[in-house]
Formats: sequence, structure tokens, C-alpha cells
Amino acid sequence: MKKLLLLKVFFFTCSSLFSQGLKSSDWPNWRGPNYNGSSIESGLLPVSFDQQNGVKWKTKLPGPSAASPIIVNGKVFVSSILISEGGVTPSKGALLALCYDRESGKLLWQKEAGSGYRPSGDGFDYKLDSKSNYASPSPVSDGSRVAFFYGNGDLVCFNLNGLELWRRNIQKDYGDFCFQWTFSASPTFFGDKLYLPVLQRNEPVHGRGKPNASSFILCMNSKDGKTVWKQDRISIAKKESLESFGTIIPHNKQLVLAGGDVLTGHDPENGNEIWRWGTWNPGHKQEWWRLVPSPVFGKGVFLVCAPKKAPVFAIKEGLQGNHSGNSGLAWSTSNQPELTSDVPTPLFYSDKFFVLSDLRKVLSRVDPISAKVEWKLALPGKYKWRSSPTAGNGMIFLMNHNAEVLVVSSDTGEILNVAKMGSEYEDNVRSSVTISSGNLFIRTNENLYCIE
Repeated sequence: MKKLLLLKVFFFTCSSLFSQGLKSSDWPNWRGPNYNGSSIESGLLPVSFDQQNGVKWKTKLPGPSAASPIIVNGKVFVSSILISEGGVTPSKGALLALCYDRESGKLLWQKEAGSGYRPSGDGFDYKLDSKSNYASPSPVSDGSRVAFFYGNGDLVCFNLNGLELWRRNIQKDYGDFCFQWTFSASPTFFGDKLYLPVLQRNEPVHGRGKPNASSFILCMNSKDGKTVWKQDRISIAKKESLESFGTIIPHNKQLVLAGGDVLTGHDPENGNEIWRWGTWNPGHKQEWWRLVPSPVFGKGVFLVCAPKKAPVFAIKEGLQGNHSGNSGLAWSTSNQPELTSDVPTPLFYSDKFFVLSDLRKVLSRVDPISAKVEWKLALPGKYKWRSSPTAGNGMIFLMNHNAEVLVVSSDTGEILNVAKMGSEYEDNVRSSVTISSGNLFIRTNENLYCIE
């Protein structure tokens, strides 16, 4: 009996160790395992589906959020707020961390992740503006733990079974954020560290924040959440153009970050800046160019999208020091007005870039070397297409504010399916479609779907 018990303990320990770390079928952050929106799976993915057809499971969510679901080790993790009429615990506006079983959709655990911290001058419980809420950043996992960040500064880390490992509030530690809109950058796991960019104004906004606030990158120990280093990220941009909602993208042992009118690469060991390219805002004349898209890498270049209807720029990898203009620039889309993106982050898939222009309502396939537009697709309907596109098995998946999901052939640009996944009047849906083990995971304001 003792030997049998020891044998069981041995196999349990081995299986637990095996379960730690990421698998090829995992989608551990909002841009996926390659940080570019693409799936590395080779199996088939759903094409024809809607709210009634192809649904493996569906679960009601406690509230809306722009956060994308992530899938790790057979679990689906979702950030949310709680919308209710009262009389429940926790209370309305609570910030939630949720975990569902990937196969059944069963709720495995739910944690109230918010501390109740409210920035000075904030008159809302869970948001600063009407377009978003504090649960907009996507969760992120390194395979053994999952971190949830919220726009009020709360950062909470759990193991995959829901045991809280640590928590802290970034605003409480380093001062209230200086943002016009609700802050929503997602953190990034890289190695054994967790990184968070706070690229903000240097002055109070609507009574929030403090004078001479600095933008910075924060590096934390993923085991206990303690600060390893905090590096100021300098920019001479002005007012709202200092603000960025983008995520750090790891590449070739560097951390790449866009915002404050420049693209920069940093050493993950200390945050020191290795290179910078800019600017897409000559003379920093535009003061209201907040940046939303994150950079994406493919075929030797980083793609970065200037805001509003400004061009897209391809910056060469391997830079050192400061660069601007044509120095370090591979190409730009200055003469191609349909190639622009104000909100969605572009996709890199099958050696091509796919640029979703939310303002022009066009999806374009672009060669990363020549910048040639190989096809472009006018997007249907009246709603904005703002969720960042994802791809796998020769198909691109994107969603508009009304929770209509478009399935597009990556080869031809042909629309293969238009799936209405939300209610008739649903609006402001911003989550990206995520991919895992041959399934699609679609988050609307009201529901989470697993499509098989």
C-alpha cells in the first residue's frame, strides 16, 4: 500500500510538472503564441457557424469587456466586470477574474480581483469613459500562473487553480495614471518576468494624475510581483500623443513598444533602450494622437500603425541607437490611404501582413518585403470593425462592434462566413477571436462561445 501511494504521488508530481509551461495548443495572451495574432495549429478550424450552429458550449458572462479570452492547459481565462441591479455579492462594478473549463464551459473559479482603488477625481465605479471599462486589458499566462490587470491599476496573479499568489496596485505604487481614456494595456510574460508599459501624459487629465508624470516600463518578478526594475521611457510628444494603450511585444530577446510618437526596443534585463525609430508625427505637431495598436513583427520588419488616418510604417529589425525618417525605415504606406489602422493591431500570418483599417473599413493583405497590396476587402455593414484580426488554417477571423464575426480566406480575401454572434442592438464589442485545439473562442458583451 505504501509503495502504491508513493507511485501515485510520483505520477501526480510528474503530471503536474508536465502541465506547467505552455503547450502548442495554448493561446496565452491576446495576440497568441507568436505575439502576432496567428495560430500555430495545423488542424481544421470552424468555418460555418452562428449562435445556433457549431456551438460546442455557451456561457453567460457577468458583464462586458474588451478583453480577449486566453486558453492555457485546458482552461479559459476571462476578465470581466459585474453588471447587476444590486442585491448580489460581489457588488455591481466589481472587477472579476474568471476561469472556465475549455471542454465544457463550466465555471471552475471566479475571483473578485479589484481592490476598490479609485483614482483622484474618478466619479465612476469601474470606468473613466463611456467606451470602455477597467476590465479591458486581457489576462496573460506563462503556463503555470495567470495575471489579470485592470485599468484602475489592480494587478493580480493566480495559479491556474485560482490560488492567489500576489496582488498590487500600480497607481497606488507609482501615482495615478494620466490618461484621457480608460487605460487598457495588457501585461506581457517573458522569461520569468512580467512586464507592463505605462505610457502616459506628463500632466493631469480631467483632475486625474499629477504634474510631470513620467512614462515608464515596469518589470516584476512573476513569482511574487515585486518590482525588479522601473525604467522611464522618454518622449517629447505632447499631450494625448504621449498616451499609448499598446502591449509590449517580445522579439529576439528584446521588448518592443510603440507610443509617444516613437517605436523602441529595450533590454529585458534592465529596461535600457537599445534603439528607437521615430517619428510618424514630424515636429510632434499633432497633440491628440494617442496610440492604440501594438507593433507586430514579420519577415524582418516591425509594423507600427500611426493613429487616426495616418500611414503604417515598417521598421527594420536589428537597429542600434536613434533613427528617424528613412534611416531604419523599410517602407511606409504614405501613398496608400486604405492601409491605415487607428485601433486594431495588424496580423502577421503565412508570411503576410493583414492590416485592418477600422476607419476605411478595409482589410488588406500586404507583402512585408515590397509593401504591395495583394488583395483588399471592403468590410460589410454599418458597424466599426475594431477587434484585432486573428488567423489559422488559411482563415482570418475578425469581429465588429455588433459582434458579427467575419471569416475570410487568407489566400483570396473571399468572405467565407458572416456569423451574427451578439444581440440585435449589441454595440462596442472589441474582443478578438482566439484559437485553441481546433476551436474558436468568441466573447461578446453578454456571452462566451466555444465554436467547434
